[in-house]
Amino acid sequence: MKRFCIIIFFAANFCFAQLSTPVYIDNEKKLQFTSSNLPIFVINTNGQNIIDDDKITVDLGVIYNGEGVRNNVTDSFNHYDGKIGIEIRGSSSQMFPKKQYGVETRDADGEDLDVSLLGMPAESDWIFYAPYSDKSLMRNVLAYDLAREMGRYATRSKYFELVLNGDYKGVYVLFEKIKRDKNRVNIKKLEPDDVSGDALTGGYIIKIDKWTGTNNDGWNSNFPPYFNAWQSISYQYHIPKPEDIVWQQKNYIQNYIYTFEKKMYSSGFDDPDTGYVNNIDIQSFADFFLINEISKNVDGYRLSTFMYKDRNSVNSKLFMGPIWDYNLAFGNADYYNGWLKEGWQLEYLSNDSGFLSSDGAVVPFWWKKLMEDTLFANTVRMKWEKYKNSLFSMNSFNSKIDSLIGILNESQQRNFVRWTVLGQYVWPNAYIGQTYANEMMYLKTWIRDRLIWLDDYMIGNIVSVAEDININPNNFELYQNYPNPFNPNTKIKFTIPSGNTFTSLVVYDLLGNKVADLVDGELASGSYEISFDGTKLSSGVYFYTLRFGDKSLSKKMLLIK
Repeated sequence: MKRFCIIIFFAANFCFAQLSTPVYIDNEKKLQFTSSNLPIFVINTNGQNIIDDDKITVDLGVIYNGEGVRNNVTDSFNHYDGKIGIEIRGSSSQMFPKKQYGVETRDADGEDLDVSLLGMPAESDWIFYAPYSDKSLMRNVLAYDLAREMGRYATRSKYFELVLNGDYKGVYVLFEKIKRDKNRVNIKKLEPDDVSGDALTGGYIIKIDKWTGTNNDGWNSNFPPYFNAWQSISYQYHIPKPEDIVWQQKNYIQNYIYTFEKKMYSSGFDDPDTGYVNNIDIQSFADFFLINEISKNVDGYRLSTFMYKDRNSVNSKLFMGPIWDYNLAFGNADYYNGWLKEGWQLEYLSNDSGFLSSDGAVVPFWWKKLMEDTLFANTVRMKWEKYKNSLFSMNSFNSKIDSLIGILNESQQRNFVRWTVLGQYVWPNAYIGQTYANEMMYLKTWIRDRLIWLDDYMIGNIVSVAEDININPNNFELYQNYPNPFNPNTKIKFTIPSGNTFTSLVVYDLLGNKVADLVDGELASGSYEISFDGTKLSSGVYFYTLRFGDKSLSKKMLLIK
């Protein structure tokens, strides 16, 4: 049975169970929104205004008949029909007329209610993201999909069309909010009484971001982001929330990050035994670096940057991620070199005098030192070689983009009737396409040229060896370094028979002391060559050991100065 309608003054007739009157996309042209291949979300605020802070309780109905089945605005609310808390969210995006929202699914008493929306794992906290200046409607989705395909958690996404108080609002994206959960950032829950022992050591989610919103808390780094900096780096508590974290937990996570920063600030930061490698998960930092640089994110490293730490009994290291906020990436910014396909974004944000003298949000000093460190650079290069012909290939990006274009084919047309931004400059567009097809061609071309530049200038020394060596070798082999003896540089070649197995290449002195980590992580099946720089070492005999799973091979080499 249909429920009775409430007539909202100056709005269309609205029903709690369904919409029974036309929803207009353009009132002047009388263009109607009647159905969609996407889920349809319908919000009734019951006369309330949605504000920036403090969620108001409203009604949400979701029409979703399943994948591949059309959804009509007159269908009943068959996927969700209940209460939500809602507020306007975002920082610079709040200036746009198309608003994005932070949402909590709630029960009848106003308490948080875990719900599975559009097939995502059940939770109560969600983001209704409103692409506006990103006229592709997909930059965030592309970045998050890439991170997940690399094995990192990133928010899942699902497109929908939104009707708010009878007003068609266009294409939105349902995102998961970053929080601790077994299906999101899967770390231990830190309770207020976890103030000692292993329980105190995790889990934490920390972020570097603007101090917008309410109830923020955190601390400033003891180390300047660059020489004579007028800015400081601020770390904020994200999980536990500022109102929940207790002083013992604050002290612990502050001291943990201070120890990492102190090591990075020292001259011996790259020492394989006492340096930073004992404090961070280098693989996650390398993944974060690559995603930021592939997309050339102008906010990368310095804003919307999350880190997390689990309990020591699970993993004692600091992880980078999840990634967040890539709407100004992939060539969509006309400032901070964001439109250029060339150049390292990290180098610009670390060195450009104009940027450093004017922007209060800068990059922590340790990112630049990581980029210049041999082990980190080689880890990045290793990952690039692993993915450049698959996830990082233009074929892969084109496939993802074309798939999203297919999903958005009809809804993007309605969106750009409602929001007439095509052919118009919307801050901070570096490109203004007259049509959606123009915007998509620009995105594809920008990514193609960016990938070409990265392949030409990728940091690190791991490279594929000559073509006469088997690309997919069947043997596990370690070759003699060349030249040998050497001063101070030499090259080490090896082959591994199968991919995605932990591989390490370590250099030792005669006493068995580790002097260099050259490889530390998973490699694709293939043949590799890595350079070793012995500038800091004394003349003598050294050994290098290749470990692949439970196998190992060693050889010796001679440094003569």
